[in-house]
Amino acid sequence: MKKTEQNILSIIEDHYPKMSKSHKAIATYIKEHYDQAVFMTAAKLGEATGISESTVVRFAAGLGFEGYPEFQEALALWVKNKLNSVQRIGVKYGNSTQSEVVNEVLAADMEKIRDTIDNLDPIAFEAAVQTIIDAKNVYILGVRSCEPLAEFLGFYLNMIRGNVYNLKTTSTSELFEQMIRISEEDVFIGISFPRYSMRTLKAMEFANDRNAKVISITDTVHSPMCLYSSCNLFARSDMVSIVDSLVAPLSLINALVVSLCLKCPDEIKNNLEMLESAWNNYQVYLNDEINFIKDVPILDNSLTRGDE
Repeated sequence: MKKTEQNILSIIEDHYPKMSKSHKAIATYIKEHYDQAVFMTAAKLGEATGISESTVVRFAAGLGFEGYPEFQEALALWVKNKLNSVQRIGVKYGNSTQSEVVNEVLAADMEKIRDTIDNLDPIAFEAAVQTIIDAKNVYILGVRSCEPLAEFLGFYLNMIRGNVYNLKTTSTSELFEQMIRISEEDVFIGISFPRYSMRTLKAMEFANDRNAKVISITDTVHSPMCLYSSCNLFARSDMVSIVDSLVAPLSLINALVVSLCLKCPDEIKNNLEMLESAWNNYQVYLNDEINFIKDVPILDNSLTRGDE
């Protein structure tokens, strides 16, 4: 059984008799204030208990975890099962002012980006970039809150290369219809974060069975999305709210797009020139853009005035 699947308080209880005085103080605080400790970094937990950050990290290691993030993940999983979403929001932000909520949410997002940077596998990232470049067709799927991530990635991939397909569906059978021609020459990119999408997982399984290259963009090695992917890109996404924090995943996708652009600058230049020509020839931006002249917004409808 994985550590993240065990009752974290049971693990602490098992180790408690052999703990040092400082570790027992940390354990006691967590047992009494688990609903607050789950949101604390190692530094914050150390500050709350009057113990150094390094001691908190050693405490997590002493419980058998690879590091503090894994320990915090196990604690978060236990708390998630114990409290509902509304209760978790109340625990985290109940006594905060609006400005404090903004600061805490943004700080949490920055921490997730930092954790994503620290744990990103550069070899997997480079492999993902090359796989997308080499693929004949690119299929992208993200459902529910992950759909905007898939749309963002698909939008920019279309500017970089052709044969990019954003899969849209509300049923697994429709997914297979859109993917029926996927083959070993293609790549499938599945994007899913807790709560994981079974439709995305089934689509990844189908792509894998058809010998397509499969890339997952998900949160951890424990994600079920890793079952059928040969290349995994991880980004932190957890958030105590009704909505998920997708800032780190979006930053990761942004980095993926930028890397792809740097790999094929000539294609980008040609594609953008063709788009610019099409926009100009077909007046795409007619009445759709605002120009600023001397700080005053002016609607650009000059062509319409010329027709009057």
